[in-house]
Amino acid sequence: MTQIAVGYKDKTDIDLAKKIAHQWQLNYIGDVASVDQQSDLLFLLQVHFQHVELIKLDEPKLGAIKVDFVDGAVAHRRKFGGGRGQDIAKAIGLKHGFTPHVLDATAGLGRDSFVLASLGCKVTMMERMPIVAALLENGLARAKLNQDITDITDRMSLIYASSIDDMTLATAPDVIYLDPMYPHREKSAAVKKEMRVFQSLVGEDLDADNLLAPALKLAKYRVVVKRPSYAEPLDNKKPSMSISMKKNRFDVYVNQAIPKPTA
Repeated sequence: MTQIAVGYKDKTDIDLAKKIAHQWQLNYIGDVASVDQQSDLLFLLQVHFQHVELIKLDEPKLGAIKVDFVDGAVAHRRKFGGGRGQDIAKAIGLKHGFTPHVLDATAGLGRDSFVLASLGCKVTMMERMPIVAALLENGLARAKLNQDITDITDRMSLIYASSIDDMTLATAPDVIYLDPMYPHREKSAAVKKEMRVFQSLVGEDLDADNLLAPALKLAKYRVVVKRPSYAEPLDNKKPSMSISMKKNRFDVYVNQAIPKPTA
């Protein structure tokens, strides 16, 4: 595994840092001030006032990456993102009162999961990379302490597993959402910092095509795949329909029609 360690910035975070290192079987270095002596480290998972943050040590200007469901872009999208009129809501099928159980089988930083949960969906997040799962788990735990979004986070749960191997760990999802990493055509400086860090940490999702078949088998109503606008369909399988945006699109694979509301 890529050289990565866990440490803390403030002594109040010692216990949490040790717990994370033990839980995810990572090297514990204590105070992150000692990282200069750890020349073999490429990434640092640091605890900073109970926030777990990922740092790419050879590109410190990228800053720390963390999961934040309370403030910033996620909060803005929750308040002003357009509700059920958003493209992702249309792709998932949130119309006529339909509010499905969604399995986000490639959860990443959980932003789309949070959007869907904020729209009323029960969302099961599945993430196979331990570092990303650690960030997700911490972000969700902190969000559950915020009373303003308790109703949203109560609808969210996390499973640490490979969705290719263990997708059935999610019980009876109505819709499965897939957003595998895809090689970016833009120059590296133009790619969002999270994607740059993730691609260097975990590589590309070279087995992403293997997600579609088990998803189609498990999803009750549909599978939704987010793709860059220039990319071919996942596993080269033509979708039932697509919703196009400026840089991306949602490919929708329909297993059966969404139920109509009962009078």
